[in-house]
Amino acid sequence: MPPPEPTRCGVVAIVGAPNAGKSTLLNALLGQKLAITSPKVQTTRTRLLGIVLEGPAQILFLDTPGLFTPRRLMDRAMVSDAWDAARDADVTLFLLDSKTGLDPSAVNLLDRLPSVARTPWLALNKVDLVDKPRLLELAAAANARVPFQRTFMIAALTGDGVGDLRHALAQAMPEGPWLYPPDQVTNAPARLLAAELTREQLFRQLGQELPYASAVLPETFEERPDGSAVVRQQILVERDSQKAIVLGRGGARIRAIGKAARAEIARALDRPIHLFLHVSVRPGWRDDPRVLRELGLPARGR
Repeated sequence: MPPPEPTRCGVVAIVGAPNAGKSTLLNALLGQKLAITSPKVQTTRTRLLGIVLEGPAQILFLDTPGLFTPRRLMDRAMVSDAWDAARDADVTLFLLDSKTGLDPSAVNLLDRLPSVARTPWLALNKVDLVDKPRLLELAAAANARVPFQRTFMIAALTGDGVGDLRHALAQAMPEGPWLYPPDQVTNAPARLLAAELTREQLFRQLGQELPYASAVLPETFEERPDGSAVVRQQILVERDSQKAIVLGRGGARIRAIGKAARAEIARALDRPIHLFLHVSVRPGWRDDPRVLRELGLPARGR
C-alpha cells in the first residue's frame, strides 16, 4: 500500500470590494450557509472563519469585510480587519466582480494588494453574467497590475468553477497537521452566529440606509435541557426615529424580523430557538470603541 498523503493546513483570506460575492463564495466552498448575505453592500462587518476539508487538506477560509474608503471608526476597523487577514494568509484570494470590472475602486485595491499579500490569487466572480471575450480582457488587465499566481473564473451563486478553485487551493496549502476536528465548520460561537443571522434580517427587511446605522449585540445564549436555546439580543440604532422604524406599527416589523431570524438560527444551529429582541438607541455607536469590540471588530483602523 502506498503511504497516505501528508496532511495540509493553511489559511485563505477572501478579499475584495463590497458586494463582490465573498460571503456567497464562502458558503459555496463550504457547501452550506455560514456567512450572511444580502443585496446591499458592506453586509459583512467582521472576518468569519469557514473550515473546509478537501482530500488531505484542511483549508481555513476567512470571509472578510469589503474593502472601501472608510469614514467612521467602524469603517476603518472593518477595512483594517480585512487587510490584516490578507497579510497573515497563506493565500490571498482577490475576488473581482466581473460585471463591475476594473473600476477606480478595484484599481486602488489592486495597487495596494502586492504590498500586503504574500501569495495573491485572482478569482473573477459572476462570470455567468459577462461575455467570454470581456472576461479574458479583464483577467489580462488585472494580471497586468498584480502578478497573480493563479487566475480562476467562477460563479459563486451557481457554484460554477468553485470545485476547481477549492481543489487548487487544497493543493497549495502547506504541509502540516489539521488545526480543527474534521467535523467542525467554524470557530465562531453560536451566540455570535445567531446575532449575525438576526442582522441579516435587518439588511433584508429594512430600508436602504437604516441597516448601516444598526447592529445586533448578543446578550445571552442559554441552552435548555430539552435541547432548545433561549437567545436574547439587543438591536442598536442611532436615533429614536430609527427605533420606530425597526419596531414598526404596533410592533409588526420587529415581530417579522424576529420570526425570520428565529427560523434561520434554528436551521443553522439545528435546534429549537426562543428568540427575544429589544431595540436600544445609542447615538454615535459606530464611533464607539466599546461597541466595536463587542461586535468583534478591532477598535482601531489604518
